[in-house]
Amino acid sequence: MVLRRARRFFDQHEAEEVVHEVFVRVIERLDGFRAASSPATWLYRVTTNHCLNRLRNSGRRAELLAQHQGVIPGVGSQRADQESQAVLRDLWRTLDPELARIGIYYHLDGMTHDDIAKVLGVSAATVRNRLKAIVEHARLAEALP
Repeated sequence: MVLRRARRFFDQHEAEEVVHEVFVRVIERLDGFRAASSPATWLYRVTTNHCLNRLRNSGRRAELLAQHQGVIPGVGSQRADQESQAVLRDLWRTLDPELARIGIYYHLDGMTHDDIAKVLGVSAATVRNRLKAIVEHARLAEALP
């Protein structure tokens, strides 16, 4: 499960490195598991957060969004593809980490609001509001010169 999740973000070699890092982190923070969710859900969340942090730290978030251009509705629809990609890369860098996680879960992974809510430990209404915030943030970013 962890390797499959890591492959969503990285190539095979790097995904294998991530698996090792995730399990080291899990062992170090095992006391952080509160049993509020299943161990699999917790491990999925730890893996996703680790992948996002690794992407942010290496500057690869922009590349990931460029590969999935147009996944956020209403962004760049009137712009040329190259300019749209630049807007999405800038948007990705400016999103709050929680919004970035929700955006990835929904737009790239195709998870439902309820599934995202379970993984993050929030309500489905909160997920819907955060998704609206992503779109609003994108529209505001697009409006800037």
